[in-house]
Amino acid sequence: MKNPQPLKVLARHGKSFYWASFFLGSTLANRAARLYEFCRFVDDLADGDLPNRQETLKDIKASLTSNVDTNSASAIPELVSFLDLAQHNNIPLNAAKELLDGMLQDQQKTEVKTEAELLRYCHAVAGTVGLMMCRILNCKQERADSFAIDLGIAMQLTNISRDVLEDAQMGRRYLPANWFEQKVTIEDIAQQSLQCKQPVSDAIARLLALSEQYYASALLGIRLLPFRSRFAIAIALRVYRQIGWVVRRNRFAWWKGRVMVGKTEKILLSFRSLTELLPRHVPDHKASLHKPLLGLAGVHCH
Repeated sequence: MKNPQPLKVLARHGKSFYWASFFLGSTLANRAARLYEFCRFVDDLADGDLPNRQETLKDIKASLTSNVDTNSASAIPELVSFLDLAQHNNIPLNAAKELLDGMLQDQQKTEVKTEAELLRYCHAVAGTVGLMMCRILNCKQERADSFAIDLGIAMQLTNISRDVLEDAQMGRRYLPANWFEQKVTIEDIAQQSLQCKQPVSDAIARLLALSEQYYASALLGIRLLPFRSRFAIAIALRVYRQIGWVVRRNRFAWWKGRVMVGKTEKILLSFRSLTELLPRHVPDHKASLHKPLLGLAGVHCH
């Protein structure tokens, strides 16, 4: 009998992904939910207020490089489940370790300086998830990895565009410093200073324009997925991409808090995703998108 807990976590915290999971079928949906449960667990740990969270994240990362006694009563259930999932689906553990590195980076005050630094962070916390998801969906085409990474990066850029205020209140600014003509500090954003409202809105517009490059690439690569998975991932892509369009519709008013995509929009976007089922040639991956990412998990030199 399948464990319903991962699907419950997905339903509660990952509404866009949960919607898409209905189209995967029960086996793949359960695998995807188990991966999401692990990612959500380490993300909550990184963002939480536990006094020893940094040490715990380091311990989890260390566990990804050594044999873990999965029968141990003290073992972390989410970690045990993930390691079992990784073993049975050939998930690259270097991707999971990089994910932990991204979470550890968030334990410090974060002020991103350049676009390249931003993209490397997005790869760590989300591109790696795309890479791991590729294995779960039984994708046998190696070149699909690059497109899967692009989808993760695009989604993370969307996340950042939506959570600018919330991130600043947690001591983080992912908008690159060199995108601003005048210095914009974390404190300026957290306090919603009048002088930073427009510059931050302009930076969010630039962020979403950057995300479009990665969404466009990911959309091309979707056809490398098995037929059943293709539709579900197309839905997840379109629904998540829509968050960015809602941010645009709201005129980049980041000080008003996070936005959401309504159920009616999700249904319409699901119908539009049917077009991704049509056969179409998949061109070579655009190498320039990964130039800032060389040396990271799943990134290949062209």
